[in-house]
Amino acid sequence: MTAAETATRNVIESTLSDNPAYRKLDDRLYIVKQGSTFVMINIVDIGGGRAQVRCIAQLVKGVDMTEKLALDLLTLNTKLRFGAFGYEPNGRLILFIHSILGGDTLDPEELLATVADVALLADEYDDKIIEQYGGQRMKDLLEEAALSRIVSHADLSAFPKA
Repeated sequence: MTAAETATRNVIESTLSDNPAYRKLDDRLYIVKQGSTFVMINIVDIGGGRAQVRCIAQLVKGVDMTEKLALDLLTLNTKLRFGAFGYEPNGRLILFIHSILGGDTLDPEELLATVADVALLADEYDDKIIEQYGGQRMKDLLEEAALSRIVSHADLSAFPKA
């Protein structure tokens, strides 16, 4: 890990560690849950002794890219004050992404504002996208996966049969 990445990690961890919605996944990857959204925070080495903080919210999974959806997302991108919508075809995911410079100049208030704004935008647009184009919110997918895991591991033999 470079000095810039280490400085970035230290700011992220000291800024977010008291937040109960925050989890560290590894030295370069964190997650924050806000509303129906999960914001992934990734530390990226961008060369030249610099690091970047990339905040990514997965809004919708299982949506097919159409010409209308692409135009709608591009039009929204022109109206945003920061960040951009994107599409990942393998997972059929609509994402919202914004990056800021990390390293010694990373400001805790800027980090908090970035994470909060990414989460708010994602929380606002996930339902709108699903309403028009289908798919599922990431929160719903995670809840389904958790319920499925609980049911598959449950020992129901102690309950009488109806």
